[in-house]
Amino acid sequence: MIENSLRKEVQDWIALDPDPVTAMQLQAWLDSDNLVEIQKSFNGFLEFGTAGLRGPVRPGPSGMNRAVVGRAAAGIAAYMKQRGLRSVVIGRDARHGSKEFLEESAEIFSGAGIEVHIMPRELPTPVLAFAVNKMGMDCGVMVTASHNPAADNGYKVYLGGVIDGINFNGSQIISPADTQIAAHIAKIDSVQPRGSKWEVVPEEIIHNYVTVVSSVVSNPKDIKVVYTAMHGVGTATLAHVFQKSGYQSPILVTEQCTPDPDFPTVAFPNPEEPGAIDLSIEYAINHGADLVIANDPDADRCAMAAKDPILGWRMLRGDELGTLLGYYIATTRDNSGKAFANSIVSSSALGKIAKKYEIEFHETLTGFKYLAKINNLSFAYEEAIGYCVEPKTANDKDGISAAIKITECVASLKAKGVNLFDYIDKIWDEIGYHRTEQISIRVSDIKQTEVILSGIRNNPPVNVCGQKVLRVEDLLKPTNGLAPTNGLRVWLEEDVRIIIRPSGTEPKLKCYIEVVRPSGSAEDKSIADQMISALKIELMGILQ
Repeated sequence: MIENSLRKEVQDWIALDPDPVTAMQLQAWLDSDNLVEIQKSFNGFLEFGTAGLRGPVRPGPSGMNRAVVGRAAAGIAAYMKQRGLRSVVIGRDARHGSKEFLEESAEIFSGAGIEVHIMPRELPTPVLAFAVNKMGMDCGVMVTASHNPAADNGYKVYLGGVIDGINFNGSQIISPADTQIAAHIAKIDSVQPRGSKWEVVPEEIIHNYVTVVSSVVSNPKDIKVVYTAMHGVGTATLAHVFQKSGYQSPILVTEQCTPDPDFPTVAFPNPEEPGAIDLSIEYAINHGADLVIANDPDADRCAMAAKDPILGWRMLRGDELGTLLGYYIATTRDNSGKAFANSIVSSSALGKIAKKYEIEFHETLTGFKYLAKINNLSFAYEEAIGYCVEPKTANDKDGISAAIKITECVASLKAKGVNLFDYIDKIWDEIGYHRTEQISIRVSDIKQTEVILSGIRNNPPVNVCGQKVLRVEDLLKPTNGLAPTNGLRVWLEEDVRIIIRPSGTEPKLKCYIEVVRPSGSAEDKSIADQMISALKIELMGILQ
């Protein structure tokens, strides 16, 4: 039985819902006394944070729908007007609801007196990030849930220029902008004025993006690439970049090259997930390809697979690819006055490359919203397959420009008769073998993550896997200039580093392990693999 207070809350929401479809669904659940579905939809307002909005597409304040998106747009518009910001460009991917959410946003921004520009069709997130700066926009909004499951959608927010003393320069919002926008959203409790005045972003902007991305590579060489868009929006843009760059057209995984919001061939549309690129590797074997490149559905992330002489076809881990790209850029590009950066949970390898080649290096909190704020950036990455190989294209991770840079790297090695994995081993011989692994511990309640972290803070282990704990750093009280964040960084003997932090979106503890050995020899790799396996087992016990 639905209690009267909850029933009234639902009825009040229905009265303001601009979408007759979701309003009718809520009314049907009320009429049938469907408490289960009502509670799912009225379990608090979908939280707006540094990642914007993200959640399941469903009616009510707990889901992604036109009513929630409209309130978010109204709150962002209020934030903008308070600061004299006047223009916004809005993009979308091909997920369920993305077109409707873009249109809802456009109407609300227009009604608030904001100058509105909308992308002409579904396009990669980095194209939207590029447009913010290229068009001189004050704000950018991208309707996407990136690599989340098919049931979800989301809302990313970018700001242009310097706002409240922060040089956003077309990057994603960080604190305090997120809490300030959230406060404005919370005040929206009435029907908002709507407008119908906006401009469609000209094709010239998209062509400019392709031209700039194409310019990050030179002297194209023979290479055969298999590409999957993972049922997302990357295919057309990436194919155009390959053509403009002079590389032969990639071999498309036809089952996955057209946008499909149901992601029918993958259980989870993230290239990192087990099995996600199996179909691509089949294509590579059948076509005798040199390389597999995979984007996530909004094409801001990029993964790579190649044929390891020992292990066969496999995908590189995010840190492996970050190290490969970092080393290649360090040794082939003039990085004078430039900087490299990665997130704290990424491998320490890039910092060592930067030191060796006398490049300024920075470490930031997790997320490109922080990495993008580094001045004079030349290359940045985070272990979750996010790479920025040229910030002038998009001040964000960019899976399209990363894809073409990876292609250039592997093609140049092929032309010299150098095996990719021998090249990676050469890197390990220079800086040490860096083996990384991530584990996640799911808990029944997100509050448990704080209980577990507090227990370790108050009573840190003396040793792990028989290795002495040398130092524990509480990231709430960082010592190296980082902003405070909830987590712990632990160093053990034998060059082992462990980072523990709660997930920002799920009831999980995430644990990032790095083991460093002197070289890329088979012996050192074997020792590192064994240490990783033992550490995973012991840490699973410690963190339960």
